[in-house]
Amino acid sequence: MANIEIAMNTFTPSMQPNAAESGTFLIGGDLPVHRLGYGTMRLVGEGAWGEPAEPEECRRVLRRAVELGVTLFDTADAYGPEIAERLIGEALAPYAPGVVVATKGGITRQGPAKTEYVGRAGYLIQCVEMSLRRLKVERIDLYQLHRIDPRTPLEESLGALKRMQEQGKIRHIGLSEVAPAEIEEAEKIVPIVSIQNRYSLADRRHEETLNYCERRGIGFLPWYPYAGGKMLKPGHPAAQALSRIAVRHGASIPQLSLAWLLHRSPVLLPIPGTSKVAHLEENIAAAQIRLSNEGWAEVEAAVGGAA
Repeated sequence: MANIEIAMNTFTPSMQPNAAESGTFLIGGDLPVHRLGYGTMRLVGEGAWGEPAEPEECRRVLRRAVELGVTLFDTADAYGPEIAERLIGEALAPYAPGVVVATKGGITRQGPAKTEYVGRAGYLIQCVEMSLRRLKVERIDLYQLHRIDPRTPLEESLGALKRMQEQGKIRHIGLSEVAPAEIEEAEKIVPIVSIQNRYSLADRRHEETLNYCERRGIGFLPWYPYAGGKMLKPGHPAAQALSRIAVRHGASIPQLSLAWLLHRSPVLLPIPGTSKVAHLEENIAAAQIRLSNEGWAEVEAAVGGAA
């Protein structure tokens, strides 16, 4: 961790933020990405349902992310459904060198925030094939099982993804919303290189899983990386204290929260989402924030029991 903790207590953003300043992580030991990525769920309608209100702005966000050094784009066929993947293919294909698109399958969407888990082999194979088409690629660099389906044996779900991997249609495989015991079971079937669980400064329920990933060198993509803006609300127990700290360092609470994730562990790959270019630029600027050990301890203490 010492290589991340730089003794600096003020934040002076440069004119051009760049995700490269967040450092690099090797997914699966051979797939380099800048640690601060971009999540695409907010490119679609409320509850991950329907077309965006401003589709051209969404395409600008994707292109601007590449200009700002983002190399890890996280998406899923359930976002829209299908819409986020389509927008990525329209905006970014053919992809710039180094750009990695990670997608997910295994969730069906029936309406805003209404989902079911489906892990049957035939369904997942179809998901992979359709994602390849929408993303306009011949191989998906990172394919994550969106959720483990309790009605389907894990051997069936991951066995299907393993076959697609053997056919050259998937490079690496990951999981979402799992605990260490589930990762260990999965690795009896296929190597697991990434985990995507809910995690933030204000929500550290998956601390054990993060520590497991750190020991194993598994990438951890924290979704809801600043608790969906809850810490911005006056009623949140930590909002006032965090606001004072953020202002002192010339940052916002979301920026401070993203920078804390980058500080917390070298395997954390935050994927904040937005549908606005200005908000994207603010998020990427978080890669420049450096605090001393004492500064980060103050941030954690401000959240305290609210985490």
